Amino acid sequence: MSDHAVVPLLSQIASDVSEAIGRIRPDLVGADPVVRRSDHADFQSNAALSLAKQTRTAPAELASALAEALEAAVGGTGPIETVELSGPGFLNITISDRVIWEQASVRLADRRLGVGSPEVGRRTVVDYSGPNIAKEMHVGHLRTTIIGDCLARVLGFLGADVVRQNHLGDWGTQFGMLIQYLDEHPDAAWHQDEVAAGASAVSALDELYKASRAAFDADTSFADRARARVVGLQSGDAATLARWNEIVAESEKAFRDIYDRLDVLLTPEDSVGESFYQPMLGDTIAELVNDGVAVESDGAVVIFSEGVTGPDGQ
Repeated sequence: MSDHAVVPLLSQIASDVSEAIGRIRPDLVGADPVVRRSDHADFQSNAALSLAKQTRTAPAELASALAEALEAAVGGTGPIETVELSGPGFLNITISDRVIWEQASVRLADRRLGVGSPEVGRRTVVDYSGPNIAKEMHVGHLRTTIIGDCLARVLGFLGADVVRQNHLGDWGTQFGMLIQYLDEHPDAAWHQDEVAAGASAVSALDELYKASRAAFDADTSFADRARARVVGLQSGDAATLARWNEIVAESEKAFRDIYDRLDVLLTPEDSVGESFYQPMLGDTIAELVNDGVAVESDGAVVIFSEGVTGPDGQ
């Protein structure tokens, strides 16, 4: 089988129309032939309408001249069978059955169906769903997973070096709350081998997070313990990190079950969490402070926006 790109019929028609434009108006060489699929023929060219103002001619007059120029291609070895002037300056173009069958035969004889590899040499990064650890995926995550995978497959087939990325939300205050809540409720079932049939660890963790959030809002003592747990997580406390790693592992297994059911190309190696950047934060913050971009405010290092204000107008 061959392995060569087949020129699409639309491109062939566009080339013929473009050549005809150059013949009747050399000053318009290279102009867009404006060829599209048509409900009234196989293809339609609206070039006369878009170029009429530029040439200071009536669209119908320019379209008529263009149709005459295209008549030279009718009945020859090219694809055009008929050209008809329509409306204020549209050209309806019909192609011959012979050309359609020839195109189909060439594509069927090619292992790639005549599709070329125009993306060879180009690297493209495709960002997938980015779910949050300890939270269930919602339809938005599924939607972006499918869109991302479709793009990755198409671009890969076209020859691109596709880098698949899945950024997991696995860092922040919420993990301090959840870890502290789990420690204070050791009987809570949330590992995959502990939950009921048909349920998942991430569903259980999602419910437990909601419970921890409610406790955080209602109990100042628990809120203080949860904040201390966040500090422990960020400073590398061994017990806190161990529990955090458990939560991440259980969540990733649940995500993997969904990705496998969807049959997407994502692999565990394609996923990187927010925690990946934790070792870089210290130097980044120091640089932002040194450059005057970030400043201290109420015990925190913040960046004040010049273009956006908060609820208090600041």
